[in-house]
Amino acid sequence: MKKIIILIALFITLGFFMQESKEILIPPEAIRFRVIANSNSKEDQKTKILVRNQIQKQLVKDVSEIDNLLDARHQLQSNVSQYEEIVEDTLLSNQITSTYAVRYGLHYFPEKIYKGVKYEDGYYESLVVTLGDGLGDNWWCVLFPPLCLLEAEETEETTEVEYQFFIKELIDKYLK
Repeated sequence: MKKIIILIALFITLGFFMQESKEILIPPEAIRFRVIANSNSKEDQKTKILVRNQIQKQLVKDVSEIDNLLDARHQLQSNVSQYEEIVEDTLLSNQITSTYAVRYGLHYFPEKIYKGVKYEDGYYESLVVTLGDGLGDNWWCVLFPPLCLLEAEETEETTEVEYQFFIKELIDKYLK
């Protein structure tokens, strides 16, 4: 009986902590960056990542030091043609024949749940790169404030740290 009471208490506590982690919100003045792959083939998904990596290098230079929405918006709008050149150069240097479009403005984003956080669907200010037919999985992040640019500056040598709840570990231990 004591084990059941302890497990119930652990589940309630775990539920409380997991609920707290879902309250992370993207600020309303955010600008997103999205790259949509042509399809879900391995090649098209690889192309999506190649293009993302190359554009992110330029975005770090363009907006990482900007601290207000109007300046970030102006910088991105002014450089759309430069981002188009980066996509074209990336595709050509990797011998990939694909159409593409680079657009800045309000674009639709579907609902997404990422690491326990639900991001509502809707139209968001964003820089969007669409490769080919744009029917594949996409990658997106918050460009301003520059949340994804911090990630782009990290070296490949860093490892991602996974945090676990002590209580969850106990539950897993006793329920297995």
